[in-house]
Amino acid sequence: MTGRGLISLAVAAVVLLAACTRKEDRVLFGGHFYNAKAEAVDRKGDRTLFRVTVPDVAVSLENAVQAGAYEATRYCIENYGSSRILWEIGPETEPQNLPIEKGKLMLRGRCIRP
Repeated sequence: MTGRGLISLAVAAVVLLAACTRKEDRVLFGGHFYNAKAEAVDRKGDRTLFRVTVPDVAVSLENAVQAGAYEATRYCIENYGSSRILWEIGPETEPQNLPIEKGKLMLRGRCIRP
């Protein structure tokens, strides 16, 4: 086998192992995995202000909100070492006031630095 073939095989093995690990580490809400994503609203400015996008909101709005809050907490802990969040649109927002676009729930908040 050539060097290029060995490298390709090694990369494929790492990708397969990483995919298995990620699936095992998934946190389920109501038995469903919501692939929520948290990111800074302004990547070059104040990164404490973030937004969370949660797909598959039609499965369960309540569980999607919980998944979004979980992802927001992870974002704040990873970036600022604190789970404290000041929500603009979050878990305490009335369900009828939660923004949903193209089947995705949108949450916004600010990480509170310790």
